[in-house]
Amino acid sequence: MANVTSKSGISTKAIHAGQHPDPTTGAVMTPIYQTSTYAQESLGNHKGFEYARTHNATRAALEGNLAGLEGAKYGLSFGSGLAATNALIQTLSTGDHVVCGQNTYGGTYRLFDKVWKRHGLDFTFVDATSVDAIAAACKPNTKMIFVETPTNPLMQLTDIAAVVKVAKPKGIRVVVDNTFMTPYFQRPLELGADVAFHSVTKYLNGHSDMIGGALLTSDDALHEQLRFLQNAAGAVPGPMDCFLCLRGTKTLAVRMQRHDENARELAAILEKHKAVTRVFYPGLASHPQHELAKRQASGFGGMISFIPGDGSLEAGRKVFNRFQLFTRAESLGGVESLVCHPASMTHASVPREHRLSMGFEDGLLRLSVGIEDVADLRADLEQALGGL
Repeated sequence: MANVTSKSGISTKAIHAGQHPDPTTGAVMTPIYQTSTYAQESLGNHKGFEYARTHNATRAALEGNLAGLEGAKYGLSFGSGLAATNALIQTLSTGDHVVCGQNTYGGTYRLFDKVWKRHGLDFTFVDATSVDAIAAACKPNTKMIFVETPTNPLMQLTDIAAVVKVAKPKGIRVVVDNTFMTPYFQRPLELGADVAFHSVTKYLNGHSDMIGGALLTSDDALHEQLRFLQNAAGAVPGPMDCFLCLRGTKTLAVRMQRHDENARELAAILEKHKAVTRVFYPGLASHPQHELAKRQASGFGGMISFIPGDGSLEAGRKVFNRFQLFTRAESLGGVESLVCHPASMTHASVPREHRLSMGFEDGLLRLSVGIEDVADLRADLEQALGGL
């Protein structure tokens, strides 16, 4: 393995952490170990690999790489972001309570509210911009605080370090969904969180060609529990997907720099545009948590949400349908720019009254700003807004 240490820069870690030349051929890139099983030299005598659900060298390289990026002792990869979330919730028991930010990803809300509630877990959804609200929601049986920061799609922030101060004396685990910021901009474990979560489908992979999830932690006991669940439930990624994500993380630093630069410019245009009612982007000085964003992260990322016109579904539809360079699609974090209508796409499972109570209007649009030439993105944005 290359000489990568905890003091190495994140660009160096992205390229080298968790990886070494193939011992058989010297191949620089980690091979795709496309196998379901492994030969044993004799009974009980093997090379550390028995069955691919339990062990795969390509997956191990990815887990080491992601752990290195987040500054964690351990990394665990899963077949999707929701599979990772599900494994995390499986560490809990009937009667346990979870405090979760109310503006969470629609799939997370659906999993918690529609699946795990039926199995005896209790969830309280709160305004996670308020540490006091999080603290007030905690009960004697609270075992986990689960927050996204920034949130999807309202770009609300949670003060991670402050939440940790609330949780630690009570023995409550703090989990941070770091998908939007990535470890390039934000390091939850360094702020005291117990787990950093990622949908690696998004920025970590960066090329919109695989699905995956990851949990990063330095907690020995939690790692042992999660490793057991990973094997027992079997929601593991295939080696090809792991290879694709490893390919993606190598360029994480340069991609995130460009995502951030492009998004800052487009957010500034949106804020001044007469056809836009409101812009949600932590990089704007007008964002109510701009100072927290500067303190907690080293950049603002590539995600922007905005309310066109009067915020109605019709206003959103008019603008959405006019985009030409921005691809009209779900997901985010790829090199290509995407525009999404969360109310009918990523957050369709969230009740309308719940959305509206948060300021999540029917016509709200979310941009995943890619790394194209910003002049082209700006032109497409302006012509799309010209429809109002």
